[in-house]
Amino acid sequence: MTLQKNIIKKRILIIGSNGMLGQSLTTHFMFRKGVELMCASFEDKSFYDDLLYTKVDISSSKEVKKLMKDFYPDVIINSAAFTNVDGCESEKELSWSINVTGVENIIKYGRTCDAHLIHISSDYIFDGSNGPYSENEIPNPISYYGREKLAGENAIAAGRIKHTIIRTNVLYGTTQFGRPDFVKWVFDSLSENKNIRIVKDQINNPTYIDDLSSAISKIIEFDKEGVYNIGGAELLSRFDFTNKIADYFELDKSLITPIFTSELNQPAPRPLNSGLINLKAETELNYHPLSIEKTLFLMKRSLLKGE
Repeated sequence: MTLQKNIIKKRILIIGSNGMLGQSLTTHFMFRKGVELMCASFEDKSFYDDLLYTKVDISSSKEVKKLMKDFYPDVIINSAAFTNVDGCESEKELSWSINVTGVENIIKYGRTCDAHLIHISSDYIFDGSNGPYSENEIPNPISYYGREKLAGENAIAAGRIKHTIIRTNVLYGTTQFGRPDFVKWVFDSLSENKNIRIVKDQINNPTYIDDLSSAISKIIEFDKEGVYNIGGAELLSRFDFTNKIADYFELDKSLITPIFTSELNQPAPRPLNSGLINLKAETELNYHPLSIEKTLFLMKRSLLKGE
């Protein structure tokens, strides 16, 4: 399929720019020709110097209104979210204010700019009984986090704003700041000869953040709207993913103990047989995620340096 590619000449606003995906998006767009970039996050300062940056609490209608009025974006990428799945069960009001009210604020004032909203959603909108899922499957969230992400999607669909909803799962990749991703946690733990317990009954296709950033760039270039699954190339259990990491870095796999999710006694239920089918993105966006081995190769230098 031949795609009509447009040169990006856009005012792009990244909300949640200090987060894991936000950092990848920032580095992806900060030197792109024709892009005027504004970053915004909840923290006082950006992790990056010499960028336009605004502190914003998206649960505040007033702050979102000012951000949109001051920058007047062509494209809004919303990567901000309350992603602590168990925390959503105990902090329902706070998590809802970010995952739903915050999205409603972005819709309301993004619409006044006639902006294209690209919103990051999750496979947690599904119950995990019959994955992997296509974009047309009927959602059935089993956790409060999943219900919030679905409510955010529904608000966008009803919000009369040009939009693209991206569903993704198990993000990983190198970031310069913030908490370690799953790969770094496994690498550090096994390098320090720590025993780790990993669930063997949660199936996903882990998504490399730079693949996701590239897909978002293509959505902007090809001016695509609708719902897209953007997941990794390989569908596997979290336990098998961990073993791939250990194999690649020649770490001791005897330190890895497989367990069932139920043994963790987590407050929020997890979708077990999940994952996302990428066929639509592969067809319409020419999206081709890297293999896990290739992503580990790209992450190797930073992991070995202990960054």
